[in-house]
Amino acid sequence: MVRLHRGWTVSARDTPVEVTGVPASVPGCVHTDLLAAGLIEDPYLDDNEDRLAWIGRTRWEYRTGFEWAGPGDDRIDLVCAGLDTVAVLELNGVEIGRTANMHRGYRFDLRSALNHGHNDLKITFDSAYDYTAAMARQVGARPGAYDEPYNLIRKMACNFGWDWGPTLVTAGIWQPIGLHSWSTARLAQVRPLVTVDGATGRIELHVEVERASAEALTVTAEIDGITVIGAVPAGQITTVLHVEVPDVRRWWPRGYGEQPLYPLRVVLATGGGRELGRWERRVGFRTVRLDTAPDAHGTPYTVVVNDRPVYVKGVNWIPDDTFVTRITRERLAERFQQACAANINYLRVWGGGRYESEDFYELADELGLMVGQDFLFACAAYPEEEPFAAEVAAEAREQVVRLASHPSLVTWTGNNENIWGFADWGWPERLQGRSWGAGFYHGLLPSIVAELDPTRPYWPGSPWSGRDDLHPNDPDHGTTHLWEVWNRIDYTHYRDSVPRFVAEFGFQAPPAYATLRRALRDEPLASDSPGMRHHQKAIDGDLKLRRGLDAHLPLPADFDDWHYLTQLNQARAISLALEHFRSHTPHNMGAIVWQLNDCWPVTSWAAVDGDGRRKPLWHALRRSFAPHLLTIQPRPDGPALVAVNDTDQVWTAQAVVTRHGLGGDALARTEVALAVAPRSAVTVPLPADVAACGDRTGELLRATAGEETALWFFAEDHEIDYPPARYEAKVVRGGTAYEVTVTAGTILRDLVLSPDRLDPAAQVDQALVTLLPGESATFTVTGAALGDPAALAARPVLRCVNDIART
Repeated sequence: MVRLHRGWTVSARDTPVEVTGVPASVPGCVHTDLLAAGLIEDPYLDDNEDRLAWIGRTRWEYRTGFEWAGPGDDRIDLVCAGLDTVAVLELNGVEIGRTANMHRGYRFDLRSALNHGHNDLKITFDSAYDYTAAMARQVGARPGAYDEPYNLIRKMACNFGWDWGPTLVTAGIWQPIGLHSWSTARLAQVRPLVTVDGATGRIELHVEVERASAEALTVTAEIDGITVIGAVPAGQITTVLHVEVPDVRRWWPRGYGEQPLYPLRVVLATGGGRELGRWERRVGFRTVRLDTAPDAHGTPYTVVVNDRPVYVKGVNWIPDDTFVTRITRERLAERFQQACAANINYLRVWGGGRYESEDFYELADELGLMVGQDFLFACAAYPEEEPFAAEVAAEAREQVVRLASHPSLVTWTGNNENIWGFADWGWPERLQGRSWGAGFYHGLLPSIVAELDPTRPYWPGSPWSGRDDLHPNDPDHGTTHLWEVWNRIDYTHYRDSVPRFVAEFGFQAPPAYATLRRALRDEPLASDSPGMRHHQKAIDGDLKLRRGLDAHLPLPADFDDWHYLTQLNQARAISLALEHFRSHTPHNMGAIVWQLNDCWPVTSWAAVDGDGRRKPLWHALRRSFAPHLLTIQPRPDGPALVAVNDTDQVWTAQAVVTRHGLGGDALARTEVALAVAPRSAVTVPLPADVAACGDRTGELLRATAGEETALWFFAEDHEIDYPPARYEAKVVRGGTAYEVTVTAGTILRDLVLSPDRLDPAAQVDQALVTLLPGESATFTVTGAALGDPAALAARPVLRCVNDIART
């Protein structure tokens, strides 16, 4: 294919700034083009977003020219992998096609309009708002979570804003575009259905061709030294090849085995052997299914890979940038490495974003990260009438085929929260009998998956309880979303139930300090300063943050206190939930945190902020998702020790549980010989003299087993009369790193070192460290160039709970 990525310009009329013939990047979007031209301010900074709403309400014209003196092939097509979104395409003044779906590709025959010599190509993008207004008149409005029409257009929903994202409604050529000249026939679709039976890998290879002539063709498949040749008889357009690969190594999720990938090549040729096209991917041999067989406790939801149940340690994934063409493979690799380092094994691609890229899935294949892909419907009722239904079907068929080769993809899910929304959010009264998407989730989409990719399970929605006669968000059945904690009640209520599988839950905190300072010009920076308010998109978000602090922590005296404490509270909330869920393995078989990443600088639920910096929550995930987890959990008879083993070996260790005073003195002690079977949890009741405190505000439990540690405080921090923090800190530079060793003179509760306050490039290796008097911890800081290294050991860089001034 000849790429058409150069020489583009973008223009518009009646805009606040002159936009005529502005150079345009392809792939790209109008926002990034205007930003590169210096015509707009960065939408991510301060409140610039509000002054750029006109962009999404404007009609945009993209133009380029190209020369064509190509061979006299049977067909010359314009191939558009992705156009955002409602477009009319013209070549030399002749309309060649129209589009209305960001989530699919298009191919247009150019023979009627192509000139030998110079050609002018124009793509006019209509305003998404104009299109949705017309759709509303045609099929009727539908309710949604936000007052934006994202459910009336097949476009990335979060472009219209979300409770963590800006409203920046894009337009442009967002995927590759080019000319494809071909004769006789081309590969239109290659769909490998990959399974494994014992040591034999099996591929049922479905091939579809588009023809320009009726002659007989051959299809050759090559993998691991095996070659299979099939025929496409004259006049036919499909064939199926059956390939067997002996002695294959299975693909496993990370933590369960290796991820061998096998290059698969498919070649289309004429009967005489002339190559017409080829398709190449890497595949992995594995099986996957969902165990949802009812049991005495309800309906489980267990991901089973290669006949082994897998505990899902997951995070929700949103587009890593609102302007998705800025997301490089290197950026994805960095984010995936952050996920892996936090002991994550599963990414759920949320239904308000996009069907993720080949780079995304190739990296997941390599790293053993399982992926659950939502179909793109989120938090709204969707019309099932035409032309919407036809676009949904075309999009789903294309994406199921496109992703079929990736072993990392383990589930398809019909939507995000729409079945729940219909049940609980007052939609029936507003819909008055109009369609809302049920036909997609229970009919169209499962039928497409069953037809095109029966190797993977489909689940109608997230959440979904598995049966129509159950509430869709019943924690005892199927998948569950837990949002009462963030929205209404304290995070200790995560312990009120033991869901079978939690697909969403989360707690907010601001991004890293360096991220805020890059994005906001507020002086002084305050929790309620204008920029901070603008970069808080959740309804009553700041009030909910304050409610969380009031229940657990001392009152912040200034912004530095507030920033540390809110980040700490986020980490504690999610740790409490994860350790509760994992302590009930295998009744609970998965927890997917909302969310790993952000798309811009914002106060949100993310563990990694919009600039790629790790919050304390990331460090909490690493501990709470660790293969060996030691945790102290409330049980009816008092605190109990729980050891969770997510490995294939028996975990044997000598555990010591000590009740301490705040001064570090040991008040009671017990030892336990642990022998935890693979992929299981063991609960050990504690003796009364250890578990029962004499002074709830002055005592704590600490458990150790090898390198694993767990803490239990009998009272909340705002109730505890901590001594003022006293410690010695030594900073030593070694090569390109600094080592900060802190030795406690008093208890130091949840030490966090934030080196990005001194150098935005700096990172630290650990956080949330609690020390008793006389104990030491060393923090390693990398990426920093510091004029005053001693600042690493002082406030506000080094913080703990008991350095907060008590009032």
